[in-house]
Amino acid sequence: QVQLVESGGGLVQAGGSLRLSCAASGRTFSNYAMGWFRQAPGKEREFVATINWSGTSTYYADSVKGRFTSSRDNAKNTVYLQMNSLKPEDTAVYYCAAKNHKDYGVGPSDPRTYDYWGQGTQVTVSS
Repeated sequence: QVQLVESGGGLVQAGGSLRLSCAASGRTFSNYAMGWFRQAPGKEREFVATINWSGTSTYYADSVKGRFTSSRDNAKNTVYLQMNSLKPEDTAVYYCAAKNHKDYGVGPSDPRTYDYWGQGTQVTVSS
């Protein structure tokens, strides 16, 4: 089992920045590719970003490409999502997820391919 705890959410004005963190415990963190998803009220969970076990490969949704950056520190068992140039449409609960594989591989944006999930952190962007 892997336990995931997100933090860093909050209220920010449009154009601002936030950095989300996701701390993992329970298993060897570097064995897992990690993903970020978000869910706005009344909408389905949406893929945001994913990162492989070493941090050398990432993949982003078109809606956040160029604004969001995912990174990880395996020594701290933590994955990060740096969010810049935030827009009101980025408002959602953000979740991190772990995949039982070192690489995000096939279906990196499909939430069904992730095995463990955090509880989420709220991000609200005001206009």
